[in-house]
Amino acid sequence: MADGVRLEIDGAVAVVTLDRPEKLGALTPAMLAELERIADRIDQDRAVRVAVLTGQGPKAFCVGADIGCWSALEPLDMWRRWVRDGHRVFDRLARLRQPLIAALNGVALGGGLELAATADLRIAEAHARLGLPECGIATVPGWGGTQRLARRAGSQTVRRLVLTGDLVTADEALGLGLVDRVCPTGEGLAEALALAHRIAARAPIATQLAKQLVNAAEGEESRDATLEAIAGALAGSTADGREGIAAFRDRRTPHFQDQ
Repeated sequence: MADGVRLEIDGAVAVVTLDRPEKLGALTPAMLAELERIADRIDQDRAVRVAVLTGQGPKAFCVGADIGCWSALEPLDMWRRWVRDGHRVFDRLARLRQPLIAALNGVALGGGLELAATADLRIAEAHARLGLPECGIATVPGWGGTQRLARRAGSQTVRRLVLTGDLVTADEALGLGLVDRVCPTGEGLAEALALAHRIAARAPIATQLAKQLVNAAEGEESRDATLEAIAGALAGSTADGREGIAAFRDRRTPHFQDQ
């Protein structure tokens, strides 16, 4: 474990744990940096087919940004680093090649719910509570609550959470589309791992391509970049693609065969 985040890899499944239960998983700059490092490692590991993100302990997945870290910042420093760093890290998680499952082992509030929104699938334990309480302390969601979460769960749901500060139960969150499944308290990680292994047994390249296409459809990733990446992979996998590279290396005229 480093800086309140723990990574464990078991075969095709990686588990990332926010290991700061005494602070209910509240995120610090060091934790953001570690999450980014872990995301890079997972993305580059071809043996990993699915990742699971969860919290430590029975109380909280994550209650968002550690108020002690950001409340003393000057507004321009919030702009220069805190908000921008969080967006960069959350974008990195949302755009992992591999599917990401969030196991909500307790409350997911503010930035914690925004972090959960980076996952492709969310499983909530029955006692979990979800919400966006930021306006109650005179600030606003800053890490995708009004944007990514609105794309994932719908703008009307997010509008209610932001404007009222309501905390919703796991069952209500399921009905609102904030989570995909509710399980008994204490079984969130086991449920997520079972789902992860089920996904990991499927064709990994097709699964990753499908995830990228869905991301592009909802605006999570650039449609142009997605189209060009897939087209480039297709062209490079052809006999003509291999011939083109070979001819370049051999300094000869290529002989293409339309295959």
